[in-house]
Amino acid sequence: MKTLIKNGTIVNNGQKFKGHILIDGDTIIYAGTDLPENQSYTQIIDAENKFVLPGVIDEHVHFREPGLTHKADFETESRAAIAGGVTSFMDMPNVNPQTTTNQLLNERIELASEKSLANFAFYLGATNNNIDEIRKADTRKVCGIKVFMGSSTGNMLVDEQNMLESIFEESPCVVAVHCEDEQIIKANLELYRSKYGDNVLPAHHPLIRTAEACYKSTAKAVELATKHNTRLHIAHLSTAKELEFFSTAPLSEKQITAETCPHYLYFDSQDYDKFGYRIKCNPAIKNEEDKLALIAALNSGKIDTIATDHAPHLPSEKFGETYFKSASGMPTIQHSLIVMLELCKKGLLNIETIVRKMCHAPANLYRIEKRGYLNAGYKADITIVDFNQPQTITTDNILYKCKWTPFENQTFNSTVTHTFVNGNLVYRNGEFVSEEKGKALIFER
Repeated sequence: MKTLIKNGTIVNNGQKFKGHILIDGDTIIYAGTDLPENQSYTQIIDAENKFVLPGVIDEHVHFREPGLTHKADFETESRAAIAGGVTSFMDMPNVNPQTTTNQLLNERIELASEKSLANFAFYLGATNNNIDEIRKADTRKVCGIKVFMGSSTGNMLVDEQNMLESIFEESPCVVAVHCEDEQIIKANLELYRSKYGDNVLPAHHPLIRTAEACYKSTAKAVELATKHNTRLHIAHLSTAKELEFFSTAPLSEKQITAETCPHYLYFDSQDYDKFGYRIKCNPAIKNEEDKLALIAALNSGKIDTIATDHAPHLPSEKFGETYFKSASGMPTIQHSLIVMLELCKKGLLNIETIVRKMCHAPANLYRIEKRGYLNAGYKADITIVDFNQPQTITTDNILYKCKWTPFENQTFNSTVTHTFVNGNLVYRNGEFVSEEKGKALIFER
């Protein structure tokens, strides 16, 4: 099957130009300014006045399967992802059972291959007692080792120093870390509970899960990585203070890198009064100065990737009567790209930077085989966006299983019109036109 995408504004490798892309099967065979001649096409997509981007790679999601499928599952959330231009995701291990063995990881790969419309990969979760599983991880299959160096559920909080030393010394691939200091958070939580009882407010969240808690934990992770020469990636960076640990060197030269999320770039602490528990997440959304510093760090190169930390909860779990009964996390993957393009509209980021942080850098950082670029020979994961087609987010067009998002009732100026996965047109103008399943990502290590 041959597909021609013609007349689009292609954004790739730091360049933006009007051109054409030719897909043969699951592979891009041409991307350039000259319209290929003497070709017969199965389908032609005219992308005039639209941006043609590599499919977004979301390196940090919680799709909740197995074990928590009342909130979300591979089918529902992958559909939401594709409607948002996300063609590949990397899923975290805090499901049920937790993905802390290679057997369980392989079982998740099999399950996703039967249900997910997007491409997929999974993290192996670290615990205080599974170093043998980490040692024998298949680096072609595993995207990374996830370490919770802060509050978590079950036994996934890694707080034993000797275990942390072993993980950082022996991990065969990227170590991705959630950094918040457990003791600082516990002390703050008790302080606010004693002061306010059940009347702790959403606005108190960043005063409980503070910048200090993030900074102390990130400092510890960076110290361990420096000691052991670990390939370290700090997840969901939320503060200006932590930026001192990261450099503006090219990604290819870094051993320590950082990710941030659209909600840290779009919301700030002034928004808790309006959005309440809808924007309660861990780490907490901080103040406006932090938000602006994170945006500047994306532009300077200190922050390397943008991912969602997509974390659905049912309304009954999220909108509890008190702070203590409200789950942390929010569903955002369907809207992450258009939120970032809104920042582009405001002049805070350019579209080349957005593509670099959401498509190129995840592929490079994790060494994903032949994805993340619109280059000949790469898999045809492609997103087409109309930069001037506004949309209002409503319950009717939200595809998350939980049926809510913090972006509900807001209007954004861009719309994803087409999404290709492995050369297959899956989504077109608001409709799914294929049920072809995605593929397991392969890592070149």
